[in-house]
Amino acid sequence: MTNSARFDRGHTDDLMSFLAASPSPYHAVANAAERLEKAGFRQVAETDEWDGRSGGRYVLRGGAIIAWYVPEGAEPSTPFRIVGAHTDSPNLRVKPIPDTGSRGWRQIAVEIYGGTLLNTWLDRDLGLSGRITLADGSDRLVHVDRALLRVPQLAVHLDRSVNSEGLKLDKQRHMTPIWGLGEVAEGDLIAFVAEEAGVPAEDVKGWDLMVHSVEPPAYLGRDRELLAGPRMDNLLSVHAGTAALAAAATSDTRPAAIPVLAAFDHEENGSQSDTGADGPLLGTVLERSVFARGGTYEDRARAFAGTICLSSDTGHAVHPNYSERHEPGHHPMPNGGPILKVNVNQRYATDGSGRAVFAAACERAGVPWQSFVSHNAMPCGTTIGPITAARHGIRTVDIGVAILSMHSARELCGAEDPYLLANALTAFLES
Repeated sequence: MTNSARFDRGHTDDLMSFLAASPSPYHAVANAAERLEKAGFRQVAETDEWDGRSGGRYVLRGGAIIAWYVPEGAEPSTPFRIVGAHTDSPNLRVKPIPDTGSRGWRQIAVEIYGGTLLNTWLDRDLGLSGRITLADGSDRLVHVDRALLRVPQLAVHLDRSVNSEGLKLDKQRHMTPIWGLGEVAEGDLIAFVAEEAGVPAEDVKGWDLMVHSVEPPAYLGRDRELLAGPRMDNLLSVHAGTAALAAAATSDTRPAAIPVLAAFDHEENGSQSDTGADGPLLGTVLERSVFARGGTYEDRARAFAGTICLSSDTGHAVHPNYSERHEPGHHPMPNGGPILKVNVNQRYATDGSGRAVFAAACERAGVPWQSFVSHNAMPCGTTIGPITAARHGIRTVDIGVAILSMHSARELCGAEDPYLLANALTAFLES
């Protein structure tokens, strides 16, 4: 990573590979871990005793990863610089009894996860991904990346008012994918998944499976200045944070603080889980890092008091067809650099001092940045930022990249913005 705003398409190319290889949170953290391993990080188990030696380490738990780099000479009270993100995206997830069907069609029962735009899943070629749990307690990743399922929309001839009155979808009745013809047979889907994973069907005792669009990410526009792809909310930030942490750990300049990547699961449904931002995972890892270096509770309190977190998540670019839905004085544009997200009602955790931190990081990186605030008459979304600030007493700043089609099966951003974000995050972690 360089301290320059010059666009490096190689970073965006790598993001496209990351998105395609990460159809589920479990794949995302596995791919992030693989990148960190190449930068010298090593995995540590939560059940093992940790040492206080310098170097890079990471913890995996389900769809979450916490990674940190302890520089040489770090004191127990050395503060942390955290990049926060989340690994999950709104989608359709397989129910416990998945095999269903109607009128001679074989279908898969799904549950709606998060606030997905339902219509964007219609008439797409869908694959299947996630993890299965075997009889010995081990997990196996599953990635069936070919046209397997489809949620067919009703033909306009049978819904004449669809274009005048709008599409109306019932989550229970209208979103069930088809995957073949014939009689429904209990156990069919899991037997298929087991075969794809190369394990006996009887060994599969649990699963966390979901569908994904098999259409790959792609550059868009006359000059390829835009990027279209799945799960940018929020794997774009996970990828940028991973790149920034690896860069900080391998830099010739020793970081003044301990750089951390905290990528959580379940942000899209409230973060309340053992792998979510509202769980104890981040606090436990940070505390154990302090204590492993011989620290006391006093050192822990001092370290947390000096800690800053950049909560990186996507935000709304101004929509050319719906500009009235945006705050008139704040119109973030693609390729304008990362955005600073502000909401005085604490839907975002940014305050004036946080603005100064973010502005300084962007200035060091030579990166332009923009401000985002919601229209007063429109509801404002939220992130892991306020949760992190309130749960751990850590100063937190909400930032991200401006996109269109948020929560769609396929989102859109500026092709330069992922690189600009990663540069800003690197400057923050190295500060």
